[in-house]
Amino acid sequence: MLPSVLQPRATDHVPVLAEEVRECLGVRPGDTVVDATFGAGGHAALLAADLHGRGRLIAIDRDPGARAYFERFERHAGVSTRLLRGDFGVILPQLAANGVRADAVFLDLGVSSMQLDRPERGFSYATDAPLDMRMDSTQELTASEVLNTWPERELASIFRRYGEERHSRQIARAIVRRRRERPFERSGELVDTIKAAIPAPARFGDGHPAKRVFQALRIAVNDELGALEGALPAALELLRPGGRLAVISFHSLEDRIVKQFLRDRERGCTCPPDFPVCVCGHEPELRAIQRRPVRPSETEVAANPRAASARLRAAVKASADGD
Repeated sequence: MLPSVLQPRATDHVPVLAEEVRECLGVRPGDTVVDATFGAGGHAALLAADLHGRGRLIAIDRDPGARAYFERFERHAGVSTRLLRGDFGVILPQLAANGVRADAVFLDLGVSSMQLDRPERGFSYATDAPLDMRMDSTQELTASEVLNTWPERELASIFRRYGEERHSRQIARAIVRRRRERPFERSGELVDTIKAAIPAPARFGDGHPAKRVFQALRIAVNDELGALEGALPAALELLRPGGRLAVISFHSLEDRIVKQFLRDRERGCTCPPDFPVCVCGHEPELRAIQRRPVRPSETEVAANPRAASARLRAAVKASADGD
């Protein structure tokens, strides 16, 4: 029997923008699908169903706890399945280098409900818990190590860059001052330090005052943006001509990377505008399925508030003739 903290639960993951993802990816029987962020398997179950018993689904997840969910999914998938445990920024390039080709690649970025809802993982500022925040519980770097050992300037930098926190310097200074007395071990200690460091009006502003710092720490601990930047080119290489890529992001930093990648790969000629004819011969590699990101409906947000910030972007890999 699995420990209760690892047992799959029906509420672990409500797939965000589920029908929109299915429509964008257009999975058909016989396809090869790569779900690079398997999590609790919500999206994977829907995509596997679209294979109608023919094809295969490759699942990737860096969280060891995902195996329990994958085993449940595998029993009902009805198609060939495989789970690869690791960072998608590492696994996707490996698959591409090994000649694997796919018809659909999907990424659902950020922290999953199965991680957020388990207090012992330390992702949430709403519950006092150990300062962990590792998506891969076997890696060495934790949030407490970042807080207790990284220089003040580096802490301020990640709070500003990854959390877009206006009071990054004040918070970093307060953290360093506090850790001289005793190291940070629990999330409640960090929340109290943040609240004391920022001006009183900011404590009652938009959302929880610790939200941005917790986001920044999670991104730094798991190198989320670096993994994404490595994964996107590999996902494109994996796709067969006509294959589709879909990415759901939940904050502006991720979405900016995805948006810029898609735009760069949609671009054709890169010659200077004053050249009379094209000499670069560059052809677009992708074609956007929609020009603007798809957002969840009011009905979906009402049913699943965590979907509120989701943005879905998708594109089709160009064929040899440029279509």
